[in-house]
Amino acid sequence: MSLNKRKELSIIAKKLCRELRINQTPSEKLIWDGIRNRRLLSKKFLRQHPIFFDLTDKETFYIADFYCHELKLIIEIDGEIHKFRSKKDNERDNVLNHLGMKVVRITSEMVMMNPDTALKFIKDYLIRISNSP
Repeated sequence: MSLNKRKELSIIAKKLCRELRINQTPSEKLIWDGIRNRRLLSKKFLRQHPIFFDLTDKETFYIADFYCHELKLIIEIDGEIHKFRSKKDNERDNVLNHLGMKVVRITSEMVMMNPDTALKFIKDYLIRISNSP
């Protein structure tokens, strides 16, 4: 990919991420409030973070709801629409796994019903992957 194309893609990703941060869902806000500023096990998370990749000679990106670079962990909050796109989500997860990242998915419904339980689920997952070889 040419430098100009890569720069254009980066500009597009940055713009989309900013829009998603401004228009975050209530469940994303609840999780962000619990993990931002290293509040969860001192891990640094970014929200609405682009993950660039090139598997087929065509560079593109996914936007992770939350991303921890240290653990190469992506947290996705799945709303109603994800019930109808599980095949696409699985393909996306497979690509991200291929890139060496782990993806954990939580339903928006779980977050809204009990944010503390959702955060505990994330915390337990972080502990589990931090202690694995």
